[in-house]
Amino acid sequence: MYEKFKNITFLYFIILMLGSCQKDVLDKMPLDVIPDPVVWNDQKLVDAYLTGGYVGTTVFTNESVDIQNMSTPFFTMFYVNNVSDESKSTSNFSGNAYQFKTNGLTIQGGLMEWWEAPYRVIRSMNDLIERLPQADFEESYKQQRVAEARFIRAFNYFYMVKRYGGVPLITRVQQLDEPNEELMASRNLEKEVYDFVLSEAMAISEILPNSYSDADWGRATRYAALALASRAALYAGSIAKYGEIQLDGVLGINRAEANSYFQQSLAASKAIMDSQQFHLYEEGTNKATNFRNLFLTKRNIEVIFAKQHDGSDKEIGGAGWSYDYFQCPYPNGWANGIHDAPYLEMVESYEYVDGRPGKLTAEMLDGKLWTMEELWGDKDPRFHATFYTQDTKWQGRNLEFYNGIRTEDGSLLTTGSYLGVLTNGDQKPTQTGFGVLKYLDETKDNGDGSSAGIFGSKQDFIVFRYGEILLNFAEAAYELGMSGEALLALNQIRERAGIVALSHIDMERIRNERKVELAFEGHRYWDLRRWRLAEEYLSENLSGIRYVLDFRTKKFEVSIRERTDGSVTPPIFEGHNYYFPITLARTASNPNLVENPGYH
Repeated sequence: MYEKFKNITFLYFIILMLGSCQKDVLDKMPLDVIPDPVVWNDQKLVDAYLTGGYVGTTVFTNESVDIQNMSTPFFTMFYVNNVSDESKSTSNFSGNAYQFKTNGLTIQGGLMEWWEAPYRVIRSMNDLIERLPQADFEESYKQQRVAEARFIRAFNYFYMVKRYGGVPLITRVQQLDEPNEELMASRNLEKEVYDFVLSEAMAISEILPNSYSDADWGRATRYAALALASRAALYAGSIAKYGEIQLDGVLGINRAEANSYFQQSLAASKAIMDSQQFHLYEEGTNKATNFRNLFLTKRNIEVIFAKQHDGSDKEIGGAGWSYDYFQCPYPNGWANGIHDAPYLEMVESYEYVDGRPGKLTAEMLDGKLWTMEELWGDKDPRFHATFYTQDTKWQGRNLEFYNGIRTEDGSLLTTGSYLGVLTNGDQKPTQTGFGVLKYLDETKDNGDGSSAGIFGSKQDFIVFRYGEILLNFAEAAYELGMSGEALLALNQIRERAGIVALSHIDMERIRNERKVELAFEGHRYWDLRRWRLAEEYLSENLSGIRYVLDFRTKKFEVSIRERTDGSVTPPIFEGHNYYFPITLARTASNPNLVENPGYH
């Protein structure tokens, strides 16, 4: 679809140029952007307008506010990783995300905000939903495009409600001459927003096609709508079960309704599973290579919906993004790299292939020299596809994370060199000892500091994939007391991964499987929030690992680096942070937007 998107994105911006500069309360965007005679009689312009909804929903790419604009934080796709317990942000271009992990959220907001941008998209989709049915086009065309607009609108509302709780639910185009009580919309109940998302997703799943031709691949399908329902209903069920009602239901859902949402998630997941349209990606016998290629192979059998990127220069209308440039091993063209430094605790969540826990202890590490095969060789193959570390092969070389050399006389050197060998490896010694390999394209040259080099990544970002659907099904089934069905679904994931099947299941097993299977795909942070576990897991000062090269044996001393987040301002997640603040700026603009509790 991006071939077509690239051709009509220019039309979309021409359309915006035709509009006025009037503003409404919620989204600060023109109300009458497109003159009726210009657009609603031209199918290409209608498509361009709809494309604007896809393009404007930048959170399709791992919660990104913007990923192709040098004047904004174009590395915001990393923020959701860095505020979780997956990784710390150690790039020179880490932006503002990490401060929210250590200083907490305040009433000023600023963490992964998704308010003004979605209301702009929602307004334009409302416009299309209202106007297109009256246009003189084929009924099938109008129905499909309206269903796509409803998908984009519902997706944006889901990404708002999981941040803020209840938000104003605007499903029509507002006009400036309406009374203030209409324009100054109050917040809906959290349940109302979730119910809207779910009802829309299920309704349009009966309208949208099962698939598209190659030229239109990337548009929302029936299965993208079902996947949205699968995920959103699981979130709503968790909030009902583990959360609490506040502000008379603006936040929270009645606990008695939890199973109803779990049942909706289960049903949507099962519809995808029963369709046989998607399967776990399994190409080749090497399990680690297979899992790595899942994220590099476009349009593979596991992908339900993805944000497409073609690697072209954004300055000339291309669709590249900056993922490789900042996530790659050190150095890139700006003498940077390893934006996300995974914590040791994240790495330890990966079991060994025989099912043994992956936990390392000081007792097992002390007094022994290790090769990387001895240390990591029997780990879950997903470990090798998700992380790079000491001796990982990358672009024809072995990466060197070691920090110090043990000389032949037993002394430790940490500066200079020893007998022609540098005392520190080529990766930053202040990191955690790991980088993120998932999604990295080893063929890309990251030494180019130009715009094309920065924004030249071409991997599609997978929004919904079959692996998540199996995990959603397993969790919903377990919550409903269907442990046998949950176990079968979870073991499909483990079998594909190349790790021993489980003989029994519990919620902790399900949660850990989500953690390792979906690592760095934007799920972990929100999972901890909906389970109401973030206060425990996101208030820990987490660890890294240190390698010291033993010059004589060429093996490594391995030790645990404690408190890699620093001792002065360790991470903190407080109870009221389960909802983002509406912020002073927004409540000042609209006094009907009551602030979330705990923000002063």
